[in-house]
Amino acid sequence: LDGVQAVLATSANGVRALAARSDARDVPLFAVGPQTAEAAARAGFIRIRNAGGDATALAEAVPAWADSKKGPLLHAAGEESSGKLAEALAAKGFQVLRETLYRVEAAANLPDAAVGALRENSVQAALFFSPRSAGIFAERARQAGLSTAGLLAICISAKTADALHGLSFSEIKVAAAPNQAALLACL
Repeated sequence: LDGVQAVLATSANGVRALAARSDARDVPLFAVGPQTAEAAARAGFIRIRNAGGDATALAEAVPAWADSKKGPLLHAAGEESSGKLAEALAAKGFQVLRETLYRVEAAANLPDAAVGALRENSVQAALFFSPRSAGIFAERARQAGLSTAGLLAICISAKTADALHGLSFSEIKVAAAPNQAALLACL
C-alpha cells in the first residue's frame, strides 16, 4: 500500500481480500457503508471512514476525506466491480488504482436446505444484497423448478429487484437505503 493515499472499499469481501494480502492497517480506508466499515474494523484497520450508502455516496464523500493532489486511491475491488466509482472520482481529479482482489463464483445449485425450505413454504422472506446475487438466485430457482410465489423478496436496491425478473413473489420490497439495517427494516 506504499504510495497510496487511502483505500476505497466497496464490499466486505474486498476488505477481507486486502487484509489477507497486506499487513498494513494504518492506511485510511473509505468504506461504502456500515457492513464494509465493520468488516474493516474486524480486520484491524484503524482509520476508517463510512460513507453510509452506496458507491455514489462514497464518491461524494471522498473529496471531504482526501486530497486529489496527495496521491492515488486504491480500490480494493471484486472482479465484477463496475468501475463507476473510479469514473466519478476521476471527474473530481482523483487517480484511482483498481486492484482486483477477489472473484465471487456462483454456486452450481441452491443449497439443499434452501430448496427444501422453498418447496415446503417454510421460509417467508429472502434478502438480496446485490444484483448479482439476486440474478444467481433467480437462475438457480428456475433451474430447480422452484416457486417463489409465496416468498417476500427484500432487495438492497431497485437494480437488485430488477435482477429477479421472471420470478413471481408475494411482494418485492426495496430497502430505503442500501444497507443491511434498511433491508432488515423491511421485514
